[in-house]
Amino acid sequence: MAREMIQTRVCIDDMLGPFDCQLDPRNRWNGWLSPSFALDAVRQLSAQTLREADECGYECVDTIHVIDGRADSQGTVHLIESDMTHEVNEDGDRAPVALAVHVPWRSLDRGATATLSPITPAVREAARKSRVTGQGAARAVVVHVRWMYLAQESDTAANVVRPDRDGLYSIGGWEWTWHFASWWCVCGERMDWHETGCPCGMTRDENPKTPLGVATWAAGTTLRRLVPEATSATVDLHDGFAGIIDVFAGDAEVDTADDTGPFDCETLGEAGEILRKALEETGPGGIEAAGWEHVPDEKTDRLYRITFPAPRP
Repeated sequence: MAREMIQTRVCIDDMLGPFDCQLDPRNRWNGWLSPSFALDAVRQLSAQTLREADECGYECVDTIHVIDGRADSQGTVHLIESDMTHEVNEDGDRAPVALAVHVPWRSLDRGATATLSPITPAVREAARKSRVTGQGAARAVVVHVRWMYLAQESDTAANVVRPDRDGLYSIGGWEWTWHFASWWCVCGERMDWHETGCPCGMTRDENPKTPLGVATWAAGTTLRRLVPEATSATVDLHDGFAGIIDVFAGDAEVDTADDTGPFDCETLGEAGEILRKALEETGPGGIEAAGWEHVPDEKTDRLYRITFPAPRP
């Protein structure tokens, strides 16, 4: 069956990711995904696995390593070491659990691959003298190390990950618990990353990206419960409050008087409280980033016009 690849993002809970990738959503291992990553995403993944290893210990974390070189460089030797140790002789001396990566840079484009080996004194000396040379095209070697198994001297504990014909690297497929990264629509719906449209009609790109942007949408939704045609409002930010001063439907001002207009104090207060709470999370520049427009006024210098996203059918 031909693969049907999609562009999406994946993660592993809050430990790894999210990373851009390609994958066939039907290619599953116990329900988990098998993604392929471009080299930039592999670098991000490598940095996160190394951070996890430093924080949690190498014995419980796989690490990904990217070794950079040049297509016309002489061969090099690189050492990858962990914070784990093992006995190396009958005297009880210990050394780091580690491995060496031997890279024949000039042969990679002809189908050769890097090789892995234990670290001996001769290998360590060769690594000390290794230097990437040349000015040719940039090349990279990706290595996946499973430290728990390497400590047990398993011959499948580490491998060189070679790119496929599209230059993508399959890492953790049929092995790690990759799942789709998600985005949350302001309406409260959780969507897989590649599902760019929510059933409510809001798209991922249209979705507000800041707490104040989300709050502006929520405040508009609150006001539209009573005035569905509401499009904007003016808000006065004074003494830590966010008071709704005026509401507009297009260019027409909506009567906000409690006894003559369609609104009540509770609804206006609810919308203002939504904005006030978001303002507490907003740093410098947050008001402008949310699209709020300053309104010159003789009585206050904290008056803003906020425009609500268009209502969805």
